[in-house]
Amino acid sequence: MGFGSYDESEQQQQSADDEDDVEAVNVHENDHDGQMSFESDVTTDELVSKLGSMKDDESED
Repeated sequence: MGFGSYDESEQQQQSADDEDDVEAVNVHENDHDGQMSFESDVTTDELVSKLGSMKDDESED
């Protein structure tokens, strides 16, 4: 007889009940439509140079 018997309709009903309890996730709940700005004394060339050296350091690892 195996490990026991079960009613297949019970299993189907259980999975249907589980699907009803699932809540939807709102991925846009915390969206922000705004602007951000900052000021820096560093020039674009200096920032690009720093980025290049950071990338070089990563490739050496």
